[in-house]
Amino acid sequence: MEWADIIGGEVASKLAVSASKSYIQNNFNKIEHDRESILKLMKNAVEYANMVVYEKAMQEKELEGMGTTLDVCLIYNNKVYIGHVGDSRVYRLRKEFFRKLTTDHSYVQQLVKDGSITKEEAYNHPKKNMLTKALGCTAYVEPDTLVKGFLKDDIILMSSDGLTNMLKDEEIYNIIKSNPDTAAEELVKRANSLGGYDNITVVIIL
Repeated sequence: MEWADIIGGEVASKLAVSASKSYIQNNFNKIEHDRESILKLMKNAVEYANMVVYEKAMQEKELEGMGTTLDVCLIYNNKVYIGHVGDSRVYRLRKEFFRKLTTDHSYVQQLVKDGSITKEEAYNHPKKNMLTKALGCTAYVEPDTLVKGFLKDDIILMSSDGLTNMLKDEEIYNIIKSNPDTAAEELVKRANSLGGYDNITVVIIL
């Protein structure tokens, strides 16, 4: 499953999703299916998507400077493998535990990491949407790759910052927990009702 959040335009987002998806589909059966090989596949898929977006921007002047965030998830043998660039997020809901698996590539996240501000202060920070890393803006990008357990009844949420800018994690958790089957639609509806001003897209994997 691939998820891209539009930052520099819809073109970048669509290219990133298509490129990463095709890369994984074309190469998954060519690799060993051990942990390190699949993580490398995820890394290569994101790097390939970055190259495709960057080269498109170089070829067409009106697309110059376009970029996007990207999360790529692959579930295999009770594990979820993730490739990540930007501030879209991947969460895992396991019973009563709702955990953000990815780390935002943002200026505000760096301030939190450095201890300059708290997580609560970060939520309303005026520069919370300033990215430190995005896909397609430079010739090369170093994605985060990680692997986590994925057990029976676990739920994966992939979302753009359009959702998490409007809803705090506790409310997101409550909506998913109440009805996972309709949660994606309900989350978008709730974010829009609060004045959602950005692209709000949600993918839930049951």
